[in-house]
Amino acid sequence: MAELRRYRVRGRVQGVGFRAFVWRTAREIGVDGWVRNSHDGSVEALVSAESDAHERLREALDQGPRMSRVDHVEVTEEAATEDVPRGFDIRHDA
Repeated sequence: MAELRRYRVRGRVQGVGFRAFVWRTAREIGVDGWVRNSHDGSVEALVSAESDAHERLREALDQGPRMSRVDHVEVTEEAATEDVPRGFDIRHDA
């Protein structure tokens, strides 16, 4: 059963290709959702996936792309009330 989780990644994660990294990783894993930059300098992603896919995504987020520095990844379980697109999108900044 798919679980909905919100990820907020903090560190040097804007201006280093982090959203594109998340997009490629999410498509490889096969999860649904979106990723965007936040005004506070973090990157936020809303992801619908099976538990094992969430684990794989979390491992990738902890590493990030080469030029990034991940200080913290916050994960929040979400109620399935928000509309999650099929596939994975990069959204405009929040």
